Amino acid sequence: MKKTVFIILFYLVIIGGIARAQQQVIPLWPGVAPGSENWTQKEVQYLNDQKQQMVRNVVTPTLTIYTADPAKANGTAVIVAPGGGFRFLSWQTEGTEVAEWLAARGVTVFVLKYRVMNTGATQEEFQQSLAILFREISNTTNPANAGKPEGNIFGSRAMADAEALAQEDGRQAIRLVRKRAAEWRIKPDRIGIMGFSAGGMVTLGTALQYDKESRPDFTGAIYAPWSGGTVPADAPPMFVLAAGDDGLASPGSVQTYLAWKAAGKQAELHIYSKGGHGFGMQKKGLPVDSWIERFGDWMELIVKSEK
Repeated sequence: MKKTVFIILFYLVIIGGIARAQQQVIPLWPGVAPGSENWTQKEVQYLNDQKQQMVRNVVTPTLTIYTADPAKANGTAVIVAPGGGFRFLSWQTEGTEVAEWLAARGVTVFVLKYRVMNTGATQEEFQQSLAILFREISNTTNPANAGKPEGNIFGSRAMADAEALAQEDGRQAIRLVRKRAAEWRIKPDRIGIMGFSAGGMVTLGTALQYDKESRPDFTGAIYAPWSGGTVPADAPPMFVLAAGDDGLASPGSVQTYLAWKAAGKQAELHIYSKGGHGFGMQKKGLPVDSWIERFGDWMELIVKSEK
């Protein structure tokens, strides 16, 4: 009898732990996301060569919620936008692992699964799409193309269209979190957004163009290219970070910082000597490994100064 009770209690504990580990996922839009009503591609979740979680062909954008450690909850919220060239999302190293780090320090986190380009149903089609992306990146980082006009750094109409939809998903994420702030015990004036690479471009889109409900209270652009724009008079504080050996994002990161400073707005810039592009939460045995601690320090300072 005692053995049976022990087994039952054991399984109840295990099941309870699994339930707690599962994160709540909510749709970003009521119904079909505007602009993708005719999309028929199917979302694909997969592991890359490093066994990291990835997502592509996102049609239905969502927020995955990581609640703050109750003992440290501070009422601050951060929306995290993973990168992936608007063709996939680096869901783990630029999404869930970031969320876990922040949540453990009292921040409620919403990992944004925003819409990306259709990269086909098969692996072969996906690889072809990636080849196009790498060519676009090569053209962008080529010194001969340094004078390319602002607004569409990759020169691709499809990429620009995907960026516009993803940025609207970013603004909608802020609206939704602010609208339901009381439900998640969040202070409506402590809602920020940060993103990586393409996700950083989503962040910049929300920081440069917003309405009252979608204005972020602070922003973080992590190795994000700069595609131009006018910094608003009430632009939120901006945290900018990249590696100096990242030819795609380090020049744009400096441009972002200078644009904010020229507008008289708060900004902080970190350029590490090494780290490359797309490091996320991966450890490289370099000083860049501690980048998220610098973001955490800055965010804490910003939140305190905004009180």
